[in-house]
Amino acid sequence: MLPPLRSALLVFAALGSSSVAPAQVGPSAEPLIPVASSSLPVAETPQPLPVEVTAPQSDELAPLPAPVQNSVQARPSGDLAALVAQLRSSEPGSRELECLAVGIYFESKSEPLAGQLAVGEVIANRADSHGRFPSSYCGVLFQRSQFSFVRGHSLPSVPRASRQWQTAVAIAKIVDQDLKDSAAPQALFFHARRVSPGWKLKRVASIGNHIFYR
Repeated sequence: MLPPLRSALLVFAALGSSSVAPAQVGPSAEPLIPVASSSLPVAETPQPLPVEVTAPQSDELAPLPAPVQNSVQARPSGDLAALVAQLRSSEPGSRELECLAVGIYFESKSEPLAGQLAVGEVIANRADSHGRFPSSYCGVLFQRSQFSFVRGHSLPSVPRASRQWQTAVAIAKIVDQDLKDSAAPQALFFHARRVSPGWKLKRVASIGNHIFYR
């Protein structure tokens, strides 16, 4: 029994006298940070760069632009010839003024300005007659058997570059805007001097080659 016990004791003694060498750390390795050491380094927050503000050179404010004034077109004035000179144009500007100018042109383009104005007033007076005639310049022109130059339901062409047409446009604007009174007030009919229709109407004026009635 003793030899086995002695052998066991020798084995335990041999185990207790042996040691294990610690792991070697190379010179290039960084030391580990102990758990109990100070806290980990904190990254710095970059600060914003200062903004340089340039002070104005003068305390005076720049002047504001002047407000745009609405231009009001002056009303044409003067005698009939002056009004025509101000309003001459190749374009009447609307279908109704076109009809009125066409009527003046074909019925009286060779007449004096007063005669052309009177013819234009006849067309306008008919349009204002409250039911006796059509209520528009175009309607008056296209009324059946009233104006011999009208054929069908379209206006005849006119030479827009001619001075006579531009004068007719000016007369039409004068009539439409009531800028000048006619020498044949309230006239609704007219005819050339060369004819004698025998109308039983009141004669109101004779201007140029036309006689006017109401």
